[in-house]
Amino acid sequence: MNFDILEIFTAGMILFAVIDIIGSVPIIIDLRKKVGHVQSEKASIVAAILMIAFLYVGESILTLIGIDVNSFAVAGAFILFFLAIEMILGIQLYKDDAPETAAIVPIAFPLIAGAGTMTTILSLKSEFASENIIVAILGNVVVVYMVLKSTKFIERVLGNQGIAVIRKIFGVILLAIAVKLFTTNIQNLL
Repeated sequence: MNFDILEIFTAGMILFAVIDIIGSVPIIIDLRKKVGHVQSEKASIVAAILMIAFLYVGESILTLIGIDVNSFAVAGAFILFFLAIEMILGIQLYKDDAPETAAIVPIAFPLIAGAGTMTTILSLKSEFASENIIVAILGNVVVVYMVLKSTKFIERVLGNQGIAVIRKIFGVILLAIAVKLFTTNIQNLL
């Protein structure tokens, strides 16, 4: 085991920015109003399983369908870019039909463990030890669970303005991550 606090912290912060559970609070509040109840435990567990599984088999799946990690990372950089634009500008580029329940879809996937998160996990795998990434994933899942359980409280404390400011801050961080991911991987493709 090669546990490194700095790697865990760095990977955790990157995943926290990509998952953007605080920025997703308005979406979660809206889902709660539409479906009545958000299954926090189920969503958190499924998201953790998806992320850890993708850490180990994601590259093999990509190889099986003929996509290299660099191409996937560049595609993920575009997704992160558009997510960041949504967060910064307060617009919605992707619209989904109203869900009937709120647990696995749309919370666990794609809100928490979406394409941006999966791309980031593969990118982190090339830089950090797997056990450090797993600890970072589990740390983020704990935060996700706590946020899902306390969205009503967060909504009262931060208010709409506070949530909007946090969303924009994480949008800028996510935009920077997208640019770094793109520039690092595009060189390997050309």
